[in-house]
Order: sequence, then C-alpha cells, then structure tokens
Amino acid sequence: MPEKTEKPGTAKPGAETTTAEDRPRRRQARGERRIAQLLDAAATVFSTTGYTAASTNAIAREAGVSPGTLYQFFPNKEAIAIELGSRLMHEMRQSYDEVLTPIDPAATPIEDVIAGTVDRFIEFNCRHPAFFALMHGSDIPGRIAEEHDALHRTLAARVETFLAPFTPGVPAPAVARAAQMCVGIYKAGLELVLAHEGAEREAYVQELKDALLRYLRPLVEDVVN
Repeated sequence: MPEKTEKPGTAKPGAETTTAEDRPRRRQARGERRIAQLLDAAATVFSTTGYTAASTNAIAREAGVSPGTLYQFFPNKEAIAIELGSRLMHEMRQSYDEVLTPIDPAATPIEDVIAGTVDRFIEFNCRHPAFFALMHGSDIPGRIAEEHDALHRTLAARVETFLAPFTPGVPAPAVARAAQMCVGIYKAGLELVLAHEGAEREAYVQELKDALLRYLRPLVEDVVN
C-alpha cells in the first residue's frame, strides 16, 4: 500500500505546535533570560572590581558569552550599569514601602524599630553588593547619580514621616534634620558593615544600631506614659 504523507502545516495528534504568535514570545523570553544573565554577571564584576575597572569583556566572560552577544543587548558598560542600577533601586524602593510604614510608638519600642529597619536594609545591601558599588562610585553614570539622589531624598522623607509618631511635640524642622542625620549615619555605617565578614560584620551592624539609638533617644518622648 502507498505510504501516507502528511499535508504541509499539519502535525500529528499530540505533537507540540508553534504558532506564529508563539515564536516572538519565545524569542522575547530568551532575550529576557539573556539580559538577566548579563546583569547578574555585571553585578558580580561591579561588586568585585568597582565600576571604573569593570569592562564589557569582563562582564561577557563572567556571563559565559562572547562580547558580540553582550553587544546585542547593551551598547556599552554605562548602559549595563544604568539598567542594573535602575532595577536595584526599584527593589530598594519596595523595601522602603514594606519597612517604613507607620508604627504605633506605644506598641513598638524605638530600639526594636531601629533593629528591624537596619536588618532589612543591611540584608538588601549584602545580597546586592553591586548596589553600593554603583551608588557610591566617583565616576558612575550621571543618570544613576540623579536616580540615587532622588532615592536618598525619598528615603529621608520616609524616615521623617516614620519618626513623627515617636517625636510628638518636636518641631517639624528638627524632625526633618533628624531624618537626614539618620540616613547619614546609616550610610556611613553601611560602608563599614560591607567591608567586613562574619562575626565582625555582625559586630558593626550592632554598632550601627547602637549609634542610631543613642542619637534618637533624646528626641523620642515616652509616648506610653
């Protein structure tokens, strides 16, 4: 008997088919995975060597791809840094929203508030060491510097709102200055924390919490009594 032939464009029952609509989506998904791979590699390179010494060749090598593949997605090191920095700052803003929420001073002591907030932000920076490298480099791209300045202003404003229930009767300008000082103390302490490992890092984390508590305690009134 003559062997049956399948008509063009038909598939056997149960066989997986790819439509014209599926192909662009799959290409897009592959592209997104490749971008994530390159950004992960860039984070490693930036946190290891710093932004200045990093190169696209080093990032491509870390990602296990050719420089030509990297250039399909990013034209240069600056574009990679801007994309990575934007994603990390977005995640940091989410941390602000989750941590810096209104708290009842009568239910939560200020030392517990400080400890929980510092732990959350330190955890983020230890998980993303490239964030500190990108945000504090001397020659980071201007766009990153602008976004970081905006992030700093947002953080200071959120801390000011956060402190308000703990400082009833304190003039608003004084609370605003206190918020700015808290952010400054945290940033200075963060550099020391990230420069150490293990038990020594934990010791510096505790020093940072103690410094913030000693600074804020005179401003905080006993709202419980």
